[in-house]
Amino acid sequence: MSFVAFLRENVRWLAGGFLLTCFSSFGQTFFIALSAGDIRNAFDLSHGEFGTIYMAATLASALVLTQLGKIVDYLSVSRVALLIIPLLALFSVSMAYVDSLAMLVFTIFGLRLFGQGMMTHNAITAMGRWYVAQRGRAVSVATLGLQAGEALLPFIYVSIVVSIGWRNTWLLSALFLVCVALPVIYALMRVERQPRSSDGLEVNSAPRHWQRREVMRDPIFWLVLLGILAPGFIGTTIFFHQVYLVELRGWSLPAFAGSFALMAAMTVCFALVGGVLIDRYSAIRLLPSFLLPLAVSCFLLAGVEVQWGIFAFMALLGVSYGLSSTLFGALWPEIYGTRHLGSIRAVVIALMVFSTAMGPGVTGFLIDFGVDYPLQILIMGLYCLATCFLMAFVGRRAAARNLSLAGA
Repeated sequence: MSFVAFLRENVRWLAGGFLLTCFSSFGQTFFIALSAGDIRNAFDLSHGEFGTIYMAATLASALVLTQLGKIVDYLSVSRVALLIIPLLALFSVSMAYVDSLAMLVFTIFGLRLFGQGMMTHNAITAMGRWYVAQRGRAVSVATLGLQAGEALLPFIYVSIVVSIGWRNTWLLSALFLVCVALPVIYALMRVERQPRSSDGLEVNSAPRHWQRREVMRDPIFWLVLLGILAPGFIGTTIFFHQVYLVELRGWSLPAFAGSFALMAAMTVCFALVGGVLIDRYSAIRLLPSFLLPLAVSCFLLAGVEVQWGIFAFMALLGVSYGLSSTLFGALWPEIYGTRHLGSIRAVVIALMVFSTAMGPGVTGFLIDFGVDYPLQILIMGLYCLATCFLMAFVGRRAAARNLSLAGA
């Protein structure tokens, strides 16, 4: 089936997944950070104090997600949406009226849990469960929603906030979630997708459905995570310390900010490319290569001091981000099946959130102790390169185990 035919035949479910990830933006770091200056001024917080509050709330949301995420195994996508979208709107209202540090921590916790956590989790789990032969393409289309949110919502926020203020902008966000996002997503997702004759053969799926307790005891799971968590950890760390890096290199901060558009474009392109590759060859076979662009990008950023290095780094980071975003959604059904996919992915997302929360803190601590920042980036690149070889080994082991279980 051609990609255009696939989109046409599955438009309602793909659009629903796309919108779930897009509107997860209200709980994503980039959107909350738009209000960071106003929040710090309102509570007289330093950058470090607000960062600590944000990290604590994010880590708490990750812990809760490991249990709450199980509900996608028992409730339909539309029913989960009916639960989490109003709660995300409620915490958006809470941000508009936040008046104490305790309320701020709880509000950020809720935004992170129901925005970044459950909205994305609901969408990608549905794509992994509903599709088999076209799973890679389905996941790639759904994950593009986040890039759309990153491209559109900051501009909309900045345009509105000058007129009505940051608190009223959060109220407007809540109104939008309840009055627009919820009915549209529910209408798209209320009918569960059923297998079709055009879906193709059930390839690239695990021969049995693992329970979460079995997965947690499986060495392959923990080895795969060493690769899967790397792009988020490295990207978040470098973006968090971008001002320090720009000052260190003598680069232009506007030039660095402008390079994000290139990264976004490459992410979109290679998310779609990754979807096609996964459907043709499987996510397991893609494991050894998806970190190679990230390794090269780190080597460039660590060693190149001229300003063009920013754009080369961002382009390669976008390649790795695009491939990994699709791989992240398609890999687990291939290794562990789909029956308990929600509870398994809840653990993976929680660990991903944990790693992205810890990355900036660990590297900042090393900078404070005089460890050269470009050297840290070089080590990240070496880690990615070494992990490529590890992923080749793990991929072979996972594929061989699937063959063995299928023949049993």
